[in-house]
Amino acid sequence: MTAGRIRFTDREPAPTDILDEVLKGLRSPKKRLPPKLFYDKRGSELFEAICETPEYYPTRTETGILHDSAAAIAETIGQNCVLIEPGSGNSQKVQILLETLRPAVYMPIDISKDHLKRSVEALGTAYQWLHVHAVCMDYTAGFESFEAAPVSIGSKKVVFFPGSTIGNFEPRDALAFLRMVARLVGRDGGLLIGVDLKKDPAVLHRAYNDAQGLTREFNLNVLHRLNAELDADFDPNRFYHYAFYNAGESRIEMHLISRCAQNVRLAGEILSFAEGESVHTENSYKYTVHEFQTLARTAGFQVQGCWLDDRNLFSIHYFDVPS
Repeated sequence: MTAGRIRFTDREPAPTDILDEVLKGLRSPKKRLPPKLFYDKRGSELFEAICETPEYYPTRTETGILHDSAAAIAETIGQNCVLIEPGSGNSQKVQILLETLRPAVYMPIDISKDHLKRSVEALGTAYQWLHVHAVCMDYTAGFESFEAAPVSIGSKKVVFFPGSTIGNFEPRDALAFLRMVARLVGRDGGLLIGVDLKKDPAVLHRAYNDAQGLTREFNLNVLHRLNAELDADFDPNRFYHYAFYNAGESRIEMHLISRCAQNVRLAGEILSFAEGESVHTENSYKYTVHEFQTLARTAGFQVQGCWLDDRNLFSIHYFDVPS
């Protein structure tokens, strides 16, 4: 898919790469699955629906901050950057910034190839001036083989990482990811990142246990994906969604709980689940502004801007790498 302003690079992970990670997690005494498995075509559609529920505040709150602060953010970053968005999804949030930020190139990165292609085609139609270089890859595996689009001298690289996706990383992994981003953007490069803040646990509980059951379906969809792509025979009806706020760890945890003792076949291997046994599918860590800025400084960034909503539910930060 190469046509003038639009380029598409396909580095979609091979099924064997995903299989090794899945088996390692399910063989563990404390079973777990990587949250990137959520985002196949169906999972991506479900997440978009979750973002529209009244309980799920992060998306609309972050979107509100971006709308209110787009001019200030663009002034802080400057125009003509190479704007790189790992885990871009439908690229809706970046569209709030495009007209004011006017990047030289926008580079969305996503593991869901079909979803990424649809988003890129829509962007190409909506923004006739925009150059888009999309890359289908698993950014959590690192940027060592990643090459930013060639641009004119003086265009700095800026990573846009909204949605508080950084909260899905363990703190040590979040630090490693931030350091990786700092290396990617280099001196004077930047990071615009959304971070969910600590708040009333009841608000968090509702956000991850919506009344429509979309988050439950989103969580269980991982099992459907394993059946379809890795020759598994999970019965999703034998598992249930469980999400709660772990105050000691400052994180929401999502699990799939086995309703009964059962055996499941996956790629020719038999995996046993006890009644009540958990498969840990996601964490979502919450921070204070000070905690996250301290983490970013440790990774090699300096603070250049911070924007919050009126209720202090969510934060957007801009950091750069000192020259």
